Amino acid sequence: MSVPDLASLQDSGFRKVPTCVCACTCVRVHVCCFAPKASHYKRKTQIEYDILSSHNPSVNHDYKCIGGGFSYPDFKTKSIAKAIPKESFSSEDASVPKNIFDVMKNFLDALYWFCYPYSVIARTLITIATSLLAVNRISDISPLFLTGLLQVLIPHLFMDIYVGGVNQLFDLEIDKINKPFLPLASGQLSFTTGVIITVSSLILSFGFGWITGSWPLIWGLVLCCALWTAYSVNVPLLRWKRNPLLAAMVIFATWACVFPITSFLHMQTFVLKMPANFPKSLFFIIAFMSFYSIGIAMLKDIPDMEGDKLFGINSFSACLGQKRVFWICVSFFEMAFGVALLFGLTSSSLWIKMITGIGYAVHALILWNHAKSIDLKSKASVGSFYMLIWKMLSTVCFLLPLAR
Repeated sequence: MSVPDLASLQDSGFRKVPTCVCACTCVRVHVCCFAPKASHYKRKTQIEYDILSSHNPSVNHDYKCIGGGFSYPDFKTKSIAKAIPKESFSSEDASVPKNIFDVMKNFLDALYWFCYPYSVIARTLITIATSLLAVNRISDISPLFLTGLLQVLIPHLFMDIYVGGVNQLFDLEIDKINKPFLPLASGQLSFTTGVIITVSSLILSFGFGWITGSWPLIWGLVLCCALWTAYSVNVPLLRWKRNPLLAAMVIFATWACVFPITSFLHMQTFVLKMPANFPKSLFFIIAFMSFYSIGIAMLKDIPDMEGDKLFGINSFSACLGQKRVFWICVSFFEMAFGVALLFGLTSSSLWIKMITGIGYAVHALILWNHAKSIDLKSKASVGSFYMLIWKMLSTVCFLLPLAR
């Protein structure tokens, strides 16, 4: 088949791609793509030169010249030259499927980010911390207690995957702008695969909860599912994330009320067979998580203003401004640590006073120090601070069970 003349292609509506001239014995030119003259397309052309030396057959290299960033109307072209040793390659090699272990590894990696791991870790630790509040004696931590703990952790793990999945499914176009690294937005997982994972996780969550037979656990799953479905699903009267107050209410209700109360009642009434009784330590965790969850609810939308505005999502940042909302969030986090510090000092045990006092004070100082160095114009900087908030919540969970 003859190679089309470059001049004729240019006359028919194609821009000639810049080429490199190499002095050699034999040059084969493969024109990978010609970009049409449309100003809104970004051109990326690739021209490969296989340079074959007839004088020295042992020396055989491919020199690849890649032109990137070729855009109209400024015609700025960046070229990167790479010398790559030529490897034997055939169509048979291209058809060989990936190793099954590599496929599974890639899938598990995508699933890991699909379920928002930082949220799953923090929720798991909160569940463990509140479950330990039902323990009155060391002897209560028995195989029966550990079994009861697994009964609440496993269904909520699948519920976490459902919550993250339904949010990403209905936020797919927004995430392509705000969070292009997520598995669905980046194409690492297909939309159909996302639907299958989300629906399967919901079924497994309720299935494990129903098999357990614990009504506090079942009600916790039902409330969590209902709230986060209303938060994400785009149908009339739902999609509560459009309203900043409703969005904050969902986060507050699940993290400050549903998770602590239902986990505690499951361990106290179903596992340990004790009468329902709310100790002051449970009210302390509810108070701490109230301030902290409100801070999270307001902070999470600060780096997402661009996509939220484009798709009509009214967040606190869009209404009040990023700087004001950021420092309101910092105030809520500091109030949460202040409440924890004061409650720790009311303990009758000196060593609990010392550990909790120092622990919460250190968290408050670290938070304040990082907050002062945040560049609100940098999405990466705000995102780093947001991840710090989740890490600090996870470490605080080791101090919460000491509240007595």
